[in-house]
Amino acid sequence: MTTATTPEQPGQDEGNAGREQLSLGVAAARNLATTTKTVPQMQGISSRWLLRMLPWVEVKGGTYRVNRRLSYTVGDGRVTFVQEGAAVRVVPAELGELPLLRGFEDPEVLRSLAERMEQREYGPGQLLAQAGQPADQVVLIAHGKVEKVGTGKYGGESRLGVLADGGFFGGQAVSEEPGDWEFTARAVTACTVLLLSRSAYQEVAGRSERLREHVRRREAEGELPRNKRGEADIALASGHSGEPVLPGTFVDYELQPREYELSVAQTVLRVHTRVADLYNDPMDQVEQQLRLTIEALRERQEYELVNNREFGLLHNADHGQRISTLTGPPTPDDFDELLSMRRQTRAFFAHPKAIAAFGRECNKRGLYFGDADVNGHRLPAWRGVPIFPLGKLPVSAEGTTSILAMRTGEDIEGVVGLRQTGIPDEYQPGLNVRFMGINDQAVISYLVSTYYSAAVLVPDALGVLENVEIARTADA
Repeated sequence: MTTATTPEQPGQDEGNAGREQLSLGVAAARNLATTTKTVPQMQGISSRWLLRMLPWVEVKGGTYRVNRRLSYTVGDGRVTFVQEGAAVRVVPAELGELPLLRGFEDPEVLRSLAERMEQREYGPGQLLAQAGQPADQVVLIAHGKVEKVGTGKYGGESRLGVLADGGFFGGQAVSEEPGDWEFTARAVTACTVLLLSRSAYQEVAGRSERLREHVRRREAEGELPRNKRGEADIALASGHSGEPVLPGTFVDYELQPREYELSVAQTVLRVHTRVADLYNDPMDQVEQQLRLTIEALRERQEYELVNNREFGLLHNADHGQRISTLTGPPTPDDFDELLSMRRQTRAFFAHPKAIAAFGRECNKRGLYFGDADVNGHRLPAWRGVPIFPLGKLPVSAEGTTSILAMRTGEDIEGVVGLRQTGIPDEYQPGLNVRFMGINDQAVISYLVSTYYSAAVLVPDALGVLENVEIARTADA
């Protein structure tokens, strides 16, 4: 018995195979229908909390000058090294970071000191200096982490701080009377350090009267009256009675205050006239192109405010306001240390992975770090201070990053953003769009520019927690 088959008719739906199609197919009908569309989407848009939370100061002249009181505090910087395989050398000019050598500019003498430095390796737990022993060497930390430990009120150990790559201690070893170590220095991780012994220093100083005179002068300057922030002291009298002679005083200022010039981020937006003329329904093509271009510029603006080597916050934080984590991951102790370094901390900024790492550390201790309401958004917070996500903070290949803590606002001597509004063809505050013409290919060009910078008004307005490990550990 033979079964007859009917050829498949054109235009049949797949589910109706073998049957004749009775109505218009969905695929064909969509060609004549008006679809519901979204505006162009962009994955690179972030929350940009830094731009939203910085108080913006109007800079009409294009330059912002930060006047500060004269400060006698010197040193406390970072030392730079050159690595050749396993060997490490200090850049001779970087020895000027030592307080007693600050300002000494004889390159030959500094080179002689650098050549006499000895490289040493220390394992975790080994002592680099012992409290009460003679301070007979300068210690430069090329790599690793060292903790400074003192004696507490009741005889127990008291952690005084942590030094990491580029840190140093023992600068008093080059003075005439170095005294004894006031703390114990112990390696937390494997460390590579450079040591300059007092005998090696004296060998070089014995041939350089200029070096000896410079050190004597720096020691004398260290006796000038100053407050705990290192600023020139203001003589005052209080609690007196009768008619004693009151001290005279004046407030001294820095003679060369820092000036911040507005930086710029720019691009040229090009749109063909055919697109601008014919394809503007239901969306304005030029408007959408401009919207996405501005989003990209704002993202770059926030990146520069964090990472620019001239005015970026990471590079402008005072060295005295930089600390390292105690154990690696960010802990509640680290956040408390950051808070204690300044008054009126208003914000933490951390990479989202650092926030997650902090959450894991809190979970280990059975702590909940709370949240805060910021303009209708619920954000994680520590001690009531919101922790804002900031993906522009770099993460190193070793899985470490940094966390910022800042006081914001010009009225409380904090961190401020700088911009100028009212510029020609302004489209948004501090951002303008200028028509550049139409070329021979009928392409319209617009110059899109935004002008900005940031300033740290006093050093303690901004703090950085460095060497923050964000990798999940095996016991996390």
